[in-house]
Amino acid sequence: MSRPPREFRIERFFVALSDRTRLRLLNLMRENEVCVCFLVEALQCPQPTISRHLAYLRRAGLVSARKEGRWMHYQIAKPPDAHVARILDETLSSLVRDKEMQRDRARLVEFCCSESVPVHLRQAPRPATLPRPQPTGV
Repeated sequence: MSRPPREFRIERFFVALSDRTRLRLLNLMRENEVCVCFLVEALQCPQPTISRHLAYLRRAGLVSARKEGRWMHYQIAKPPDAHVARILDETLSSLVRDKEMQRDRARLVEFCCSESVPVHLRQAPRPATLPRPQPTGV
């Protein structure tokens, strides 16, 4: 039995945006559905911390989750109100210029797209829209 969708609450939306770690997570999911394992690596934070922030973002209606085997994937969920959606879009656009957000994004691409992915991430599904590593020496 699935849960009914939570009622959107504007105050929860703004509280979700008031935390730096949650903004960093949203920045990484800006264009991609991302497995939580890659979010942990990119932000260099403990998995329980990342999961706690992702749960808050879910409660706020800002992200949705999908399970694939043992992997949890998260992506940004469009807010139900057009004005709120515009605030989120503007917030995400402003993060692009932030140096820490740029470093996070570079780490995400590095972990997702490197040929030498850490052992614990080798079976993890990679985001579809990030560049794929080119095979070497065929």
